[in-house]
Amino acid sequence: MRPTDHLRDRAGEDWTAATTHAFTQALADGSLPLEKMRWYLAQDYQFIGGFVRLLASAIAHAPSLADSVPAAQFLAVITGPENTYFLRSFEALGMDEAAIAAPPAPETKAFQDLMAEAAASGSYEKMLAVLVVAEWVYLSWAAPVHPPRDGLPFWFAEWITLHAGEGFESVVEYLRSQLDQRWDRLDAAARAETEHLFLRAVKLERAFWDAAWAAG
Repeated sequence: MRPTDHLRDRAGEDWTAATTHAFTQALADGSLPLEKMRWYLAQDYQFIGGFVRLLASAIAHAPSLADSVPAAQFLAVITGPENTYFLRSFEALGMDEAAIAAPPAPETKAFQDLMAEAAASGSYEKMLAVLVVAEWVYLSWAAPVHPPRDGLPFWFAEWITLHAGEGFESVVEYLRSQLDQRWDRLDAAARAETEHLFLRAVKLERAFWDAAWAAG
């Protein structure tokens, strides 16, 4: 079994809840109330800064140039097409500056703090643990509903296409492979610390989806 499969299995119910959530199911079938989507977008947009810093830290700690290139290419997607998607969605959904800059919810702040902790750790495997969860959870819910159903507004459809398909699958596979390779070199204490961070990240992903579903 791959180490990342082991970690996913250890997450158990939290993983299942985070990847089969009522929020993403409603997003995929177009029934998600717009007030929930507005809340979600405003909160999720607040992750970009911390995610970019975490990904950049992982690039800096990658063992070789070859190991860092896919992450650097993914960084361009986050700061390019994904950032543009948010800006277009804010405008289309009539969100003013106050709505976009809403204070972070407790669940948002908790995941921001986790990303900052991983970025500051100096540990490549800890950075990867959080990155793998953040992207693998999204692939896991988006892949079964890709391609999006006809007629979905772009703020639903493009959020699915950004997190599914061959390109995004390759990103998740790259991140998983990096963590798998690193895992084999870790002692028992380092493995325990990395697993703990992975499980915390999954639990926080679930909590964020719960908060988004309860919003509005």
